[in-house]
Amino acid sequence: MLMRTDPFREFDRLAQQVFGPTRPAVMPMDAYRAGDDFLVHFDLPGIDPETIELDVERNVLNVRAERRSPAPEGAEMIVAERPTGSFTRQLFLGDTLDTDRIDASYEAGVLTLRIPVAEQAKPRRIQITGGDSRKQISG
Repeated sequence: MLMRTDPFREFDRLAQQVFGPTRPAVMPMDAYRAGDDFLVHFDLPGIDPETIELDVERNVLNVRAERRSPAPEGAEMIVAERPTGSFTRQLFLGDTLDTDRIDASYEAGVLTLRIPVAEQAKPRRIQITGGDSRKQISG
């Protein structure tokens, strides 16, 4: 059996029963641009992919996920350090991203979003046309 010395364990247990979990629900992320895509990685270990919800409204991306306790109902928890419950995160996406073509995948506890850069936001070369180069300017 796992034993741990913690003089405040009973206080923490009582506080969780009365006020709910005391630890903030964390969803750490990395975001970067690679070529014509922005990639965002969220650490969501132990999350059932069926509980992950993604939606975009007015360029705001909402990510929701839920981690349930692995202990069966009525079990006596000896140590409960892993956060459970709902996790949420909002990202404000610029107009330069194509929110209609977001691709999402979940593998090894990491949710990966690939958000393409919108065509109108990609750099492009502009052709310059000029007048007749033989024409002289008089001053």
